[in-house]
Amino acid sequence: MIVDDGLEVLTETEARQLLASGDVGRVGISVGALPAIFPVNYRVVDGAIVFRTAPGSKLSAAVANAVVAFEVDDFGVYDRTGWSVLAVGQAEVVTDPDFIAAVDAAGLRPFADGVRPAVVRITPTLISGRRLVHPS
Repeated sequence: MIVDDGLEVLTETEARQLLASGDVGRVGISVGALPAIFPVNYRVVDGAIVFRTAPGSKLSAAVANAVVAFEVDDFGVYDRTGWSVLAVGQAEVVTDPDFIAAVDAAGLRPFADGVRPAVVRITPTLISGRRLVHPS
């Protein structure tokens, strides 16, 4: 559905497909009542967004089972195409060894150097997306 000139609202199915196609997204959390956004590389496993992290703000939000935002997008600078997907859900630290094995099998490897032992799962309760469109 086109919402205005050049912007199309995606269906939830389309948004989920695009979410699953990404590699790097941004997780938005609250730090001391202020918004903070961090890039993470991620995978979608069993419908949930998962990423690895070390002790710090992202892990603290997950331990507190905070509601977080997650955003991923893709844009073509030259042809002015693109899309953006936003997911909102509760973050949690995963301890189930079978799920962690599934995360590892999905090929999740942190881009940054260092050890990131914790697996964080965001179970989306809201997913929305938009795509740039250009009339022919």
